Amino acid sequence: MSTFFAPAPAGSVSTDGSGSAVTAVPAASPDVAAAHFAARLAFETDVSDVAADLAARVPGLVVVDSRSRESWEQGHVEGAVHLPTAEIAARAAETVPAGATVVTYCWGPGCNGATRAALEFARLGHPVKEMIGGFEYWAREGFPVETASGVTRRPADPLTAPVSGASCAC
Repeated sequence: MSTFFAPAPAGSVSTDGSGSAVTAVPAASPDVAAAHFAARLAFETDVSDVAADLAARVPGLVVVDSRSRESWEQGHVEGAVHLPTAEIAARAAETVPAGATVVTYCWGPGCNGATRAALEFARLGHPVKEMIGGFEYWAREGFPVETASGVTRRPADPLTAPVSGASCAC
């Protein structure tokens, strides 16, 4: 059984007298932490892992852009399919092969559109993960962006990825 730890109120200090804002609420036990982080990885993937799998043409993976038509046309993950969240229930069967793992994305970390899309796919019985960082981090890390004009790559943002092009190896 896991225990939920609420964040400490602003200005809290630890009960051990250290004054630490970090330890004001104790860390979860290692077994609870392991279960939590393993569960997160079952629900989420990141842009680097998606880019690697697309480049390797891993079979059974479908990347779904759940944004509007206008957003899609502005630029999208190369190799993704466009399926706005409101259309998933009606079009998933014609778009996603049975048994494929779906990866959803939307604009970025400030948008829960990919979460909503992932929920729709899960309700339809598809294995699904959300691409954390969304399109924003895809573009910021310098991965291929497709538009009507073709495929482009932006330089990697040094705040999100090594500018050398090497993997962050995390």
